[in-house]
Amino acid sequence: MKAVNLTNRQARRFLLAHHGLGAQPEFTGKAGALSYIRRVGCIQYDPLNIVGRNPELVLQSRIPDFKPPLLQALLYEDRSLIDGMDKVMSIYPVDDWPYFSRYHDEARRYYGSQEAVAGALSEVRQAILSRGPLSSDDLDLDQTVDWAWAPTRLARAALESMYFWGELVVHHKKNNQKYYDFADRHLPESVLSADDPNITDEQYWDWRVFRRIGGVGVLWEKSGDAWVGIRKLKAKERRETFGRLYSDGRLIRLQVEGIPTPLYARTEDWERSAAAIDDPIESPRASILAPLDNLLWDRRLIAAIFGFEYIWEVYKPLQQRTYGYYVLPILYGDSFVARFEPGRDKRTGNLVIKNWWWESGIEPTADMMAELKRCFRRFMDFLGADTMEIDSGLAARESIAGLAT
Repeated sequence: MKAVNLTNRQARRFLLAHHGLGAQPEFTGKAGALSYIRRVGCIQYDPLNIVGRNPELVLQSRIPDFKPPLLQALLYEDRSLIDGMDKVMSIYPVDDWPYFSRYHDEARRYYGSQEAVAGALSEVRQAILSRGPLSSDDLDLDQTVDWAWAPTRLARAALESMYFWGELVVHHKKNNQKYYDFADRHLPESVLSADDPNITDEQYWDWRVFRRIGGVGVLWEKSGDAWVGIRKLKAKERRETFGRLYSDGRLIRLQVEGIPTPLYARTEDWERSAAAIDDPIESPRASILAPLDNLLWDRRLIAAIFGFEYIWEVYKPLQQRTYGYYVLPILYGDSFVARFEPGRDKRTGNLVIKNWWWESGIEPTADMMAELKRCFRRFMDFLGADTMEIDSGLAARESIAGLAT
């Protein structure tokens, strides 16, 4: 099959249509949130909460009138979604649980073989049986053990181990504190007892690579941040998997102007969203994106397609930051036009714009500013903030005073 040739702008339009970030919202309400996550496989979780946590920020940019309780209901009431490990900490549809059997089995072998964890399992199980969902603070297992990132209490290590291998699920969270309960109390038997759909290694790699391509929309066959979380996927396996998926007709090859490396999209995604690549955008929509948004999973790819270079700098030392501690990108139409550093007023809860940077070459028009104002009104509604505060010097320097009026 010949490659489909696309202009740079057509590639942008396809990606935005895939992610429901086009001129008109595609997804609405609970059903829309679930539909979007099913399309992309998972959305990434991060506990940091400056103006909402990452999965909430992902959904607010796609779901009109989104509020965090909607996601909480899908996770902990409807149980349509589940906290799990996919692109590291993630949220994915509960129906995908059987596909992670290999991960669960590997976690049981690894964590279950640790002497301290194995010795605590009986006590932890009995505590949850008798007392219900528990956090690590509810268990008197204070021994310090080596853990993934740093030494931690045995209580946490034991609960997380049982969670990693699928015996426990997150029952609910209070802020960032996880409360765990037995998976069989909350997940359908049909899900828990299902066999791993991927029998062979090839089937497993096909599923993981195919899923991750859909998570971004388009990907190239080379290393990058988009593959984070797929353990043991080496260059050889990735290359062979791309070849199989393309030969089977499950992928379509895209050749985008200015990008020598071929890109690939899932055929099903292309057939659904290709019509949008030439649609005129009469009323461009503005959106504030999450720092770990699916669209941004491969930073080099986004730089190549959108000319937008973005690095989340929260883990960089202050002196090494180009922009700020917590900076969010802003889309307008099919271009990234700005980025800003947000915050919340501790007393009032109001949104604060600490800093603002227009992208190179952007000259804000009256129409752009009007749509950005609407975008920030929606963002304030998502946060439950009554007003937005902008330092007068910043507002004057960056010509953004109108956003707060």
